[in-house]
Amino acid sequence: MRSDLSGIPDYVPGKSEEDIKKTYGLERVVKLASNENPYGCTPKALEVLRQFSKLNSYPPKDPEELRERIAGYVGFDPEMVFISSGLDGVLECAFKLLVEPGDEVCFALPTFPYYSILSKIYRARENKTERDSEFRMVNYSKKAKLTVICSPNNPTGNVENPDFVKEIVENVNGYVFIDEAYAEFTEKNLTELVEYENVMVGRTFSKAFGLAGIRLGYAVMHPDMRKALMKVNPPFPVSSLAVKAGIAALEDLEWMRKTVRMIKRDREWLFRKLKNIARPFKSEANFLYVETEMDGKSIVEKLEKKGVIVRALSGFEGARENAFRVSVGKREENEAFIKALEDVVCLQ
Repeated sequence: MRSDLSGIPDYVPGKSEEDIKKTYGLERVVKLASNENPYGCTPKALEVLRQFSKLNSYPPKDPEELRERIAGYVGFDPEMVFISSGLDGVLECAFKLLVEPGDEVCFALPTFPYYSILSKIYRARENKTERDSEFRMVNYSKKAKLTVICSPNNPTGNVENPDFVKEIVENVNGYVFIDEAYAEFTEKNLTELVEYENVMVGRTFSKAFGLAGIRLGYAVMHPDMRKALMKVNPPFPVSSLAVKAGIAALEDLEWMRKTVRMIKRDREWLFRKLKNIARPFKSEANFLYVETEMDGKSIVEKLEKKGVIVRALSGFEGARENAFRVSVGKREENEAFIKALEDVVCLQ
């Protein structure tokens, strides 16, 4: 095996309901740890999946119809749309294409841990920059081969200053990958920057569209960049089921937009409630970054014992030790979380 394998950390996802039920002997658990859409996907996608039967056939390598539907949704030419297995798969293809051993990869902490994991897998030099008090990026490296920007940022929920991101794009010698996994939850998107040849803007069907289980992601970029990325995409990057579900989701945008409106409404409700017992930060995503007077890991464990799962941030380098992340659920789930957090904080 690789001599540096021990230096590559595992990606640790949020705990499942089954894990917590088994660990603490609970019958009911509220999961608010993985930034999922609590209302699920459009019924049209479920119906398409129920009717699908050609499991013996390979999917298309480059699903043209889905690419055209995505292009119509984002407002760009189909030749600018690249599809792969989740936004994680799109990111890995970008690293495959661009990053050679010793190249510099730049990103600001705290952010999605997979950027650092991929940097280590591809033996890049990591340049981890700082954020200000509102968690916005304040530094970058002109020498970076790849700069990764998450907006809204995971786990803090803030969007980046578009003028600063444009400055980065125009001044770096390499490429910029903008991760907009949570784009549908904000009006402050950065897709217009794909007019620059060194920019890729990645998105996903996992969050707002409620299709996390099918692993479908895409990115918008210059057509020449898309052609190059196709060389490093796996032979069959997305399943036939994913293609069908993605098309169905884009045929029912009102479902997605309705659930996003409900999530944004409850995001504000949750923020107001949290202000009475903790320090939540304003978010443009479907989750909140929260600080308390207690150690974040301790808070998470105590909440799990009460049947509420939130995201510990021990795997998010640069996150504060007294912080955790909570996804916005349905109103009754949010109420259960607030009650459990009040009980935990009052016991201290």
